[in-house]
Amino acid sequence: MKKIHANVIQFRGNHYDFGYYQGQLLQNHILLENRERQWKVRRPLFDIKAEETKAIFQEVAPAIWEEIIGLQDALEWPIDRVLLEFGGYRSTLTPSGCSILSGKDFLVRNYDYHPKTYDGCYTVYQPTDKGNAVIGVTQKVTGRSDGMNDKGLAMGYTFAHRKRPGDGFVCNMIGRLILETCTDIAEAVSLLKNIPHRGSFNYVLFDKRHEESTIVETSPRKVAVRNGSACTNHFQLLTEENRYYLEDSKRRLESIAERQVSPLSGEEAFQLLNGTEHGVFSKLYGQWAGTIHTSAYFPTKLETWFALGGDRTPVSFDFSAWLKGSDFSVTKVLGEVDTDIPFVHMEKVDWYKSL
Repeated sequence: MKKIHANVIQFRGNHYDFGYYQGQLLQNHILLENRERQWKVRRPLFDIKAEETKAIFQEVAPAIWEEIIGLQDALEWPIDRVLLEFGGYRSTLTPSGCSILSGKDFLVRNYDYHPKTYDGCYTVYQPTDKGNAVIGVTQKVTGRSDGMNDKGLAMGYTFAHRKRPGDGFVCNMIGRLILETCTDIAEAVSLLKNIPHRGSFNYVLFDKRHEESTIVETSPRKVAVRNGSACTNHFQLLTEENRYYLEDSKRRLESIAERQVSPLSGEEAFQLLNGTEHGVFSKLYGQWAGTIHTSAYFPTKLETWFALGGDRTPVSFDFSAWLKGSDFSVTKVLGEVDTDIPFVHMEKVDWYKSL
């Protein structure tokens, strides 16, 4: 078992200052050292076009562009390198897992991916210039893999396939755009229908006005919307977009469905996804599909839970109190995962090895 951690980052202020603050935290951090070594081994399969990227951000979320500029100033990097690492537009991704379950006033999500990709940051940010306050797990610093905003809108995504990517935003930046610019499910669905998508993902949306989540199936070619309480890694409407191999995704969905005979509480849903014996939690870290964290979001109470690894008691965060000025006392969340693969935010990574 490997002991791991995630830092809890708290910030109130404008986007430029938030970007600059994050850049200062990243200076001389092993995360950046590992990523610099990565690009010496792996050639990026996309182009960086700064003006095009700036134009799309100015249209969709100009404040987040200011955050990117703050990062650039703190790190003293060329803008192309900042966009390569943190831009969230025109990137390429490797297949991952992930399972999401919602119920009455909760959304619980397993984030399944590879340790070499993990930021190790649980971030809460309240902008003073523009946008919603958001709490959630960062991905590529500026993006969010899952989270909830101060309006009670929660979001998580699951990978569908990597076929035929297009020019557009990647999943983690789309997650950030949803949480920071939308107040409810309807606005989030509208956003997802109108922005360009790099890859193919399910976005699971839940807010305090509904007792069931909305699942938006997206690809660079189509967007479809359905209701549902559980989601894994395949489309149910855009079936022509699915991968050929769906057995593991369908198995996890069936494992969830078997335990939904009666309505689950938030605690029961968390245990179902986080417990290693229920068939949903994954240990396939070497296959880019091992469960790293389990998150839970409660829109009515504006409360969140977060745990690293399986069979854990989650750390609880009172987002409502934080919004009123009470900082979290927790600065680091600890956990354990059953793998020897190094985590990019903690250890030196050998990118010549496949694991």
